[in-house]
Amino acid sequence: MTKDVLLSISGLQFAVKDEDDAEPVEVITAGDYYKKNGKHYILYDEVMEGFDGNTRNVIKLTDDYLDITKKGISNVHMIFEKNKKNISYYNTPFGSILIGIDAKSVDIAETEDNIDVRVKYNLEVNYEHLADCSITMNIKSRESGNFTLA
Repeated sequence: MTKDVLLSISGLQFAVKDEDDAEPVEVITAGDYYKKNGKHYILYDEVMEGFDGNTRNVIKLTDDYLDITKKGISNVHMIFEKNKKNISYYNTPFGSILIGIDAKSVDIAETEDNIDVRVKYNLEVNYEHLADCSITMNIKSRESGNFTLA
């Protein structure tokens, strides 16, 4: 994997009452990649419409663990570990939200120029179940030239 990568992050959130009302959210951006002590790190900046500045995102991956840290306009440290609930405050320009992430699966597949990540989790807000969610990520070397959407 090269230092310069393209990152695709796609997420689905299924409302508890109406699974047909799922709205996908997708981001495709350039980022930086490195591997240290057996962990993959992906760094990228995120711009929020209507606000000056940006949010720096750091994604840390191991074989069964996804860790996302956001610092800037929004601040949060989210940990996705299979069969473990992690709680954190998500600080936004609009206020803080207490979120709980209960990961049901964390699957990571790695090749020389590509990393695929699939996570299924339950999302809680203020200790109440809000939605069943999934995240799909694809991290690909920019020089590979065959970037496909997740």
